[in-house]
Amino acid sequence: MTLTPNIRGALFMAGSMAAFTINDAFMKSLSGELHLVQAIFVRSIGVIALLALLAWSQNALRLRVARGDLKLIALRSGAEIVAIYLFMTALFNMPLANAAAILQALPLTVTLAGALFLGEAVGWRRIGAILIGLIGVLLIVQPGGAGFTIYSLYALGAVGFVTVRDLAARRLSAEIPSLMVALLTAVTICTAFGLVSLTIEWRPFTPSAWSNLIGAGVFVLGGYVFSVAAMRVGEIGMVSQFRYTALLVALILGFVVFGEWPDPLTLIGAVIVVATGLFTLWREQQVAKAG
Repeated sequence: MTLTPNIRGALFMAGSMAAFTINDAFMKSLSGELHLVQAIFVRSIGVIALLALLAWSQNALRLRVARGDLKLIALRSGAEIVAIYLFMTALFNMPLANAAAILQALPLTVTLAGALFLGEAVGWRRIGAILIGLIGVLLIVQPGGAGFTIYSLYALGAVGFVTVRDLAARRLSAEIPSLMVALLTAVTICTAFGLVSLTIEWRPFTPSAWSNLIGAGVFVLGGYVFSVAAMRVGEIGMVSQFRYTALLVALILGFVVFGEWPDPLTLIGAVIVVATGLFTLWREQQVAKAG
């Protein structure tokens, strides 16, 4: 059976989302063993080594980067640092599927922010879908409800900063390879959390902690590799729809590994967010074809 570029791209994207979500599960497993900052710092060291090797193999290393791109990479890295701290704090303290469900709002927030700050054209249909999707987010977060925790706001904050990260990435010139951007970002993250780690009391590394950290590093690298591959084959509009497989993987892992299952309101909200996100991607495809 011959796989079309779109099917291969979809499989790569699904693999990427599964890998990133499994990485999240490994990191969540560290919540009772290591300090959050300690875990992120040590994982970052492994990620840098693996990304550097990958970038070198793809001839993506650049000694010179344009000043404009450096400023955007700095903005992207700063946003990523805050987003990682917020999301990992949420992940350490709330169900995996709930945190993953909130992250599914990203395509909606990026589309809305692109319209507001980059002047990208967004029609009334997509605006309507975004507003409905944000209602779905409220159902997941449940402000004022029995299922509400402050960590839901941490996850929402992570969505905001990842949106800033992605907007900065959109402004980068085409000359700088994606792997180089990822490597520079990883170095910045490692440096930031390394400095903060000097102010905390480190906990001892157990064999279980090491196995979880190694697993997280391997799967986060897999996520990077598959995501790059996904963007290189098939149509972006088609491939991007499969990012929502992350929620399915999170539901399975949350139930099997952590014994967690979201309440009905959270599930309804997640379905609304995914449905409106898919509609937004579909409309972007239609507009692009019409143009």
